[in-house]
Amino acid sequence: MAWASWGCCPWLVLLSVCAWSHAKPMDLRRENVRNCSASPPYLPVTVVNTSVQLTALRQQMQTWNLSAYIIPNTDAHMSEYIGEHDKRLTWMTGFTGSSGTAVVTMGKAGLWTDSRYWTQAEQEMDCNWELHKEVGSIPIVNWLLTETPAGGHVGFDPLLFSIGTWKSYDTAFQGSDRELKPITTNLVDLVWGSKRPPVPSEPIYVLQEAFTGSTWQEKVSNIRSQMQKHRKAPTAVLLSMLDETAWLFNLRSNDIPYNPFFYSYTLLTDSSIRLFVNKSRFNSETLQYLNSSCTGPMCVQLENYSQVYDSVQAYASGAVRIWIGTSNTMYAFYNVIPQGKVIAETYSPVMVTKAVKNNKEQTLLKDSHVQDAVSLIRYLVWLEKNVPKGIVDEFSGAELLDKLRSEGKFSAGPSFQTISASGLNAALAHYSPSKEVHRKLTSDEMYLVDSGGQYWGGTTDITRTVHWGTPSAFQKEAYTRVLIGNIDLSRLIFPAGTSGPMLEAFARKALWDVGLNYGHGTGHGIGNFLCVHEWPVGFHSSGLTMGKGMFTSIEPGYYQDGEFGIRLEDVALVVEAKTKYPGTYLTFEVVSLVPYDRNLIDVRLLSPEQIQYLNRYYQTIREKVGPELQQRKLLEEFEWLQKHTEPLSGRAPRNTFLASLLAASTLAILGWSV
Repeated sequence: MAWASWGCCPWLVLLSVCAWSHAKPMDLRRENVRNCSASPPYLPVTVVNTSVQLTALRQQMQTWNLSAYIIPNTDAHMSEYIGEHDKRLTWMTGFTGSSGTAVVTMGKAGLWTDSRYWTQAEQEMDCNWELHKEVGSIPIVNWLLTETPAGGHVGFDPLLFSIGTWKSYDTAFQGSDRELKPITTNLVDLVWGSKRPPVPSEPIYVLQEAFTGSTWQEKVSNIRSQMQKHRKAPTAVLLSMLDETAWLFNLRSNDIPYNPFFYSYTLLTDSSIRLFVNKSRFNSETLQYLNSSCTGPMCVQLENYSQVYDSVQAYASGAVRIWIGTSNTMYAFYNVIPQGKVIAETYSPVMVTKAVKNNKEQTLLKDSHVQDAVSLIRYLVWLEKNVPKGIVDEFSGAELLDKLRSEGKFSAGPSFQTISASGLNAALAHYSPSKEVHRKLTSDEMYLVDSGGQYWGGTTDITRTVHWGTPSAFQKEAYTRVLIGNIDLSRLIFPAGTSGPMLEAFARKALWDVGLNYGHGTGHGIGNFLCVHEWPVGFHSSGLTMGKGMFTSIEPGYYQDGEFGIRLEDVALVVEAKTKYPGTYLTFEVVSLVPYDRNLIDVRLLSPEQIQYLNRYYQTIREKVGPELQQRKLLEEFEWLQKHTEPLSGRAPRNTFLASLLAASTLAILGWSV
């Protein structure tokens, strides 16, 4: 699933360091956008009248003596996807996109979002709202300085601002004679009132031991051991992100779309375990599993979810030191922990620990990809037969793929909204179809499908691009160069500790050679029945360096605006590399197991080594996926697999290969010296 120009997961958007997000389906027809300057104003039928909620919000702002109020599109845990209960920005503005910030003053209201959502915002917002085609705190603060009086107060919910977001706003307001004022009572919630969707109440369940790498007691002991060894001797670790608590206790639920999480916080101290959650969601067996009836150091004390803020503040009043990850903790907690008592590091120990999978977790994730390959192969076989009949569109195709995945072993639904894009729609890196807006699939156009599944043992994400007709010479060249980038990064041997951006260059080089490129990142981490985008693994500068046991996607692409898009994404495990001379070197083991489209490969552009790698990969697919297809009696799919994994043969000019190798070496040397 492609990086959106490093404009991703809400917690990373807030920090302005990365970003991952799937754009909501939108109608791209420009004639349907609003025109507030017309007389009378033109408004599409899709807009939402927001006059009532704006009036009510401004009444609350007067009560709290505010000149402005900021409404980010996130929840209190920096979740990539947010539940209906937390869609405050959508309720206030009518805008349903996944990325944006709204600001309301006593006289105006504005929404700031990126280019993926400009048309959508114009179709959904009424004339109460100004659309600002910018992102980041600086444009918002500049607007506020012109729209609020000197001495005014700008309110925000500190549980919805990351530490990085707060710092960026606070710095921008310095010397402006305006005060950035945290208000722990969310004003939108007050206005929303009884119309606000209820908090999810489905049971929180224990993930079976067969699908976990360690017991929760082992994980707790591991984190406490790290606390004891830390040079600053923390007495507690505060966990704010939902996947941290879900991972730590091997618990799951369904509060968040596409993610098996539940609303919770954890305060793990050197002598106690405090889990802040709705206790009524646990059955007696789960309570017993957590040892919740005792008070010892390995007993989980259940406390009310809403009490976490006061509890952390009370704990921080003692002789303590609290370890937090600044990239994934909200300002509300940072604000109530005295500076001398906070141990602030970029990532919490849980974030770093779960990024490295143990042997059992690796096996579980690999097995999930075998199941996932079966589903995608079934889909590709079905498309090959039915697209020429003219009966398949982007939306119906995506629905079928979700259905096929649901029939797999240990399936727990999709891991994100499927990107099913034909022709020019594939040039939009994060386009997804809707029931109302979609295109037919035809044999004359490329088709890109980027999808993933949640399985009890792991999370998957894979992208394939296909063409059932006769692709142009340029399409074949672009596809093959994307494939070369995928291969060259996948087979790369590199020293442990090498930075992500240096590795990423190998995925881009074949495109750079001819003046092509792509505008998103090259990879992201992935979890074991957790996040499809598991921070902080990836090829970005702000993440961890690659280490043995980590999983990352490898996904170069190319997008020809208005015509077609190409992306080839695999998930790979970081493993030790065998080298001629001693040293700690690493490489990748690809665990996604679906063949590439032979119809789009120009073998003449491949080096002998690249062809050899591809043939070994195809043999691996046969060995791992073939038996599963046979066992499930999917004989047509098995025959398709055999055909599409036949060894490739080709001959690349030797001098071309040597020139390419020399260029890659030069690139690596230059990158190393930066």
